[in-house]
Amino acid sequence: MAGYNVQLERNNMTLRTMLALGLSLGMCGSVWAADPKPPAAAPEKKKEMPTFLTVEEAGPDYKVQGEYGDAEAGKAKFGVQVIALSDDKFRAVVYPGGLPGAGWSGDKQTKVEIDGRRAGDKIAFEGKGWKAEITDGGSIKLTGSDGESVTLNKVMRQSPTMGAKPPAGAKVLYAGPEDVKNWNNNAHADGRGLLAAGCSSKDKFKDFTLHAEFFLPYRPAARGQERGNSGVYLQDRYECQVLDSFGLKGEDNECGGFYKQFAPSVNMCLPPLEWQSYDIDFTAAKFDESGKKTAKATATVRHNGVVVQDHIELDHPTPGGGLSGKDTADPGPIQLQGHGNPVFYRNIWIVEK
Repeated sequence: MAGYNVQLERNNMTLRTMLALGLSLGMCGSVWAADPKPPAAAPEKKKEMPTFLTVEEAGPDYKVQGEYGDAEAGKAKFGVQVIALSDDKFRAVVYPGGLPGAGWSGDKQTKVEIDGRRAGDKIAFEGKGWKAEITDGGSIKLTGSDGESVTLNKVMRQSPTMGAKPPAGAKVLYAGPEDVKNWNNNAHADGRGLLAAGCSSKDKFKDFTLHAEFFLPYRPAARGQERGNSGVYLQDRYECQVLDSFGLKGEDNECGGFYKQFAPSVNMCLPPLEWQSYDIDFTAAKFDESGKKTAKATATVRHNGVVVQDHIELDHPTPGGGLSGKDTADPGPIQLQGHGNPVFYRNIWIVEK
């Protein structure tokens, strides 16, 4: 019995040892089986970009930004657009013959871009053999690659259709806060009585002429599609882009363009914080009884009074519209795209054909 008890005790000790070792290995196994990666870092908070809605709060750089030359075609040898880029940085775009829509040929190869920086009480530009200097914001002294100098005064152009009154038979979509009722998607007016982007008309349309005025924020640190993005969707299908494209190349995703289809023939975008206008003549696509498309939708667009799209044929709807996937004969609403930017509209009316 004693031998048996001794052996039993040994067996029990062995069993306890094995259990303890098994637990230890199991615990170790569970530790090493866990994800070895450190805890994920909290997502970096997106830096807020300064956004200005009034000239008074926009700061000294905005006073320099703008157009220099002459508002009438044939009156100036050159036109210059100065873009504020924040942190005392600027870009000057030089147009031979005058400003876009006022003398420049529209040949994108002929314009010259030169960068500048504020130094004391002046802003100096230099590059590609050109020089320019602004001292008081009221004029710019430009010296060409041939050494010839010219002084251009700052001008403020306004669309000739700005404030256009709706003709007889027009349907007024927005003339003030009382017209918010004409719009869906929680449409609202701000304290100035302006219609905020991000809504669509309750009424639907087929063939029409549309007048709309829009206001872009001043976001000097923003670039590309973050610089005052919105769009006017015709029939909630075809987007005529709205963007602060002042001084930019004039692409299909910039102001006056139809996204992924047609760039504007000339970039007529004025500086932000200045009211601008679209006058759009639209004819809907046509379909036969079987639903087959027999004619494409067409559009002519005047941006600030200048034709930037001339009877173009739209191949397909633009992504992002409520009816983008429904290319049919059905009429559709006007959508003022909301893209997270404070873009505002006023004086919107439509004449149905």
